[in-house]
Amino acid sequence: MGPRRVPYTALPRASSDEVGVHFAPQDDSDAADVEDNELFDMSRRSSTALEVSDNDALYYGAALGPRTRKRKSRVFWATVVSLVCVSVVGMFWFYFNGINWMQRSKKRNVILMISDGFGPASETMARNFMQQTRNYTFSYQSPLDEILVGSSRTRSSDSLVTDSAAGATAFSCQMKSYNGAIGVDASKTPCGTVLEAAKLQRRMATGLVATSRITHATPAAFSAHTTSRNMEDLIAEYQIGNYSLGPVVDLMFGGGQCHFVSQSQPDGMHSCRLDDRHLWSEAQKNGYTTLSTRKEFDALDSADTGLLPLLGTFASSHMDYEIDRDPKAQPSLAEMAKKALDILEHATRKRNDGFFLMIEGSRIDMAAHTNDPAAHVRDILAYWDAVSVVRKFVDAHPDTVLISVSDHETGGFSVAKQLTPEYPEYMWNPHALESVKRSIEYISSQLLPHQPGADAAKTEEDRYRTVRDKVFPEWLGIKDATHEEILVVASETDSVKLRQLLSNAISNRAQLGWATHGHSAVDVNLYAYGRDAHLLRGNHENTDIGDFIVKALGLDLASVSSKIRAERVVQSTQALKETWFGRRNGIDDLDAPEHSH
Repeated sequence: MGPRRVPYTALPRASSDEVGVHFAPQDDSDAADVEDNELFDMSRRSSTALEVSDNDALYYGAALGPRTRKRKSRVFWATVVSLVCVSVVGMFWFYFNGINWMQRSKKRNVILMISDGFGPASETMARNFMQQTRNYTFSYQSPLDEILVGSSRTRSSDSLVTDSAAGATAFSCQMKSYNGAIGVDASKTPCGTVLEAAKLQRRMATGLVATSRITHATPAAFSAHTTSRNMEDLIAEYQIGNYSLGPVVDLMFGGGQCHFVSQSQPDGMHSCRLDDRHLWSEAQKNGYTTLSTRKEFDALDSADTGLLPLLGTFASSHMDYEIDRDPKAQPSLAEMAKKALDILEHATRKRNDGFFLMIEGSRIDMAAHTNDPAAHVRDILAYWDAVSVVRKFVDAHPDTVLISVSDHETGGFSVAKQLTPEYPEYMWNPHALESVKRSIEYISSQLLPHQPGADAAKTEEDRYRTVRDKVFPEWLGIKDATHEEILVVASETDSVKLRQLLSNAISNRAQLGWATHGHSAVDVNLYAYGRDAHLLRGNHENTDIGDFIVKALGLDLASVSSKIRAERVVQSTQALKETWFGRRNGIDDLDAPEHSH
């Protein structure tokens, strides 16, 4: 058995000329048989030995005493602990406060997309529709599915079931308010909005895009302050800057031209105002670029920084449902979103301010109010297209965050319907929606004699032929309509009943259910993409959306609120309250009856 090996101890170098660390065996009767003595010089030149593990001789060139080593060890570990503490504190500061500080000094874009009336079941229905009608796989994900982060609660301050006005005010003012409130708190006092604060405090460019009237509840809640959503004449005045803050909205695309036009109806424009103010010309005098046609929209040069402020309205009232939209007459939501993004990006390209843009898929909600599944799914798909446009923009601009959320669910919609007393089938039929070519709103306007576009001179026999030969087979895509179905639709002259008959004809064949023509209290999906999107994970109150925007941009809404407390919140003329499935206060308007919600 060979000699036993023993550990080695390091010796200090005898002189600076010597290279390397010298080792010597510890005192032991069984000395080590050391091979390769070219590598280890075992000469005993010093009686001071150090453990190799300390490596003191290596670093200091001399052995250190126990007290010195202990002191240096304490210094070392104190330094490590200090660095760890500083790192942890720094991480917490950055997470909770540092983001705000960073945003005050760096460019940031916030894009808030609102899918009005769009609940979780509607997302499922639209996904199923695409899978079945386009032969997509089971694993297909929509542009929204891919960025799902959580859900949002929807109640208002005075009801478990919110309306769009209170829902949008929760986003814009970071607070709960009552149903019908537009940019005011529960005591009917004006509250500063994230759009106003972004303009005043960060000098950001701002924009509103909607397929409803631009004066409607959701865009209004970011740009106006009224005690009632029905005061759209006053809302229009706010939107072109007729209040103490002046113009704060740089870009507006949507419908609703009638609220900017006086009763004298100059230039052939349709008016729904109850006074003689011609806000269209007032806006032009105040420097607004105005447009009202698809041709003018297409001709916009996004790189022209002189475009802003810009007001574009492409319908007298709401823009058409996607299923009815004439692409030669009206731009789509995706086209308006892209144009708005291009214009705002060019306007802020050489600045450190960024922009805030709200984009609403307004008519998703209106189709659900009518219980029209075919119009509902087409507007959801149009919203998906807009989401894809915005996501592409975010990919190219990492200083941007996209938030997509609904203000509430509409219709109590379910992807199932029991048609008989017997145990129901487990199925629904997306193909029943694929063949529908017109909305219920459009069809009823063609059949009811008091609606615009209808032929009042039609006899009952003419109406029967129209329903039999056009409404069912061409517009609804229904080939198996019975004589009784055709007769009852052709004979109905009440708007509410007629629309319900048409809804039943489509929904029964698709096996889709509706619980109400109003809203429900269900939580809605929350989506986010881009910078800091992870902060929205989980279940949130709707006011948390406003809170996220405030923190992301470092805004102070209370400061804005203090500036506008004395603003007028009631319009001088009568508010045009829309009635259920009827026209507004007898005004010959182009509204569908469900639009007030």
